[in-house]
Amino acid sequence: MNGTLLVIAKAPVPGRVKTRLTPVHTPEEAAALAEAALRDTLDAVLATPARRRVLVLDGEPGAWLPPGIDVVPQCGGGLDERLADAFGQCDGPALLIGMDTPQVSPELLCAGLDLAAGEAALGPADDGGFWALGLAEPDGRLVRGVPMSSPDTGAAQRQRLVRAGLGVRELPRLRDVDTPDDARRVAAGAPGTRFAAALAAMAGAGAR
Repeated sequence: MNGTLLVIAKAPVPGRVKTRLTPVHTPEEAAALAEAALRDTLDAVLATPARRRVLVLDGEPGAWLPPGIDVVPQCGGGLDERLADAFGQCDGPALLIGMDTPQVSPELLCAGLDLAAGEAALGPADDGGFWALGLAEPDGRLVRGVPMSSPDTGAAQRQRLVRAGLGVRELPRLRDVDTPDDARRVAAGAPGTRFAAALAAMAGAGAR
């Protein structure tokens, strides 16, 4: 498939990732869950046909990074600026996702990347944001200035795409992992993932 898969993520360092999982989980546990989610995500990316696979990373790569993934640093600024900069590094169709949906599959990624000219793809998230954004012709202006991390982010991004004259393909709605309740629900729906195994191991350790 002629396109680029982008994953925007933070390195799974305790105290810097998934802080909303605390205090139910320790910072070390939150980082371990973040690493498991990131590894699940990268597995799905590697299993998806694409010309290029890129991790847009805040932090340093670790042993969790598999071969076959290019790494570029995130730019500064707000999330909209960082997403815009990531798309600006692409030539041809691109699909951008985060590290918060370990349940993502190659089938979903293919649906978001296989775009014709004049098309976009948007994967809504349960919290009102979006878990995926695909652009047949990447242009940072389609993201820059969209208000992020609000219940209206997904709607605002969709409106931006429609106003640009793009046909918007809606991908299935997914739940991001932000809170302990999110973690339990996502793990229950994706029992074969590293994320589900990590959460189950923590629950088992706490029961002893």
